[in-house]
Amino acid sequence: MTRQKRSHHKLKRAVAPYLYLSPSLLIIGLLMLLPMVTVIAYSFQNSAVLRRDPTFAGLKHYQAIFDDPVFWASLWHTLYFTCMSVIFHMTIGMVFALMLNSDRINPTLRNILRVLYILPWLFTAVIIAVIWRLLLEPNGVVNSILMQIGIIGSKIEWFSSPETALHAVTFANIWAGYPLFMVSLLAGLQGIPKDFYEAADIDGAKAYQKLIFITIPQLMPIIISISLLDFIWTMQVFPLIWITTGGGPIYSTEVLSTYTYKLAFSSYNLSQASASAVVILLISLGLTLFYIRYQKAR
Repeated sequence: MTRQKRSHHKLKRAVAPYLYLSPSLLIIGLLMLLPMVTVIAYSFQNSAVLRRDPTFAGLKHYQAIFDDPVFWASLWHTLYFTCMSVIFHMTIGMVFALMLNSDRINPTLRNILRVLYILPWLFTAVIIAVIWRLLLEPNGVVNSILMQIGIIGSKIEWFSSPETALHAVTFANIWAGYPLFMVSLLAGLQGIPKDFYEAADIDGAKAYQKLIFITIPQLMPIIISISLLDFIWTMQVFPLIWITTGGGPIYSTEVLSTYTYKLAFSSYNLSQASASAVVILLISLGLTLFYIRYQKAR
């Protein structure tokens, strides 16, 4: 084989992978990169989309949303909603995973519980929102049960009261999201060598000591990875909040996603909506980069 043919062959081998990837890269570019670049461009324009010749606005729209108290309220609500969801997703998922991995529970009962515990994962966000609106309405099942056992003395409008709406929608999201942690942690528990626990039994370790010094350290990579992913996904939740409360009452459940949506499609201020979307994008990118660095460090 001549030198020219060898170099041509090497070039073909080097270019071939990119040719195979080109359809996927083209789709990603059209469906992800192009919309992101467009939204970023809109955030620096006056009357974006609404005018044929929008003018450059600089950081005006970013200044406008940072001066808006509703933006900061929505940011706080987003952090509360996200942090509480992730904490309870992890806690409930861990408890149920330990239960399903325990030999003390009858295998048939374990299989039944596994099906019941994973049910929330089968429903879409719209169905979950409708279910919890029915359960938490003033004449719903939850109020009836709480009144019968004497916890509350009168009917509570869970989604209509500024004092309870954010907690109610957070509770609904917790119920919907814990199966992700449960399934992941259950898989991790089944991968821990039993020799560790047998050695701990020989040393006289108690159940809580085995949990603290064996189980949790072994599951820590899974816990951190799933927690970071859950934080990113939960921060962008929209359908559940929009259908249950719409960001109300009196902005008490307004989060960044509903705040941005209202700017775009209620106020028709697409430039400020784009600026708000860029803020969400930057927060998500920061968390994603942190997740990628953690995965590489492992």
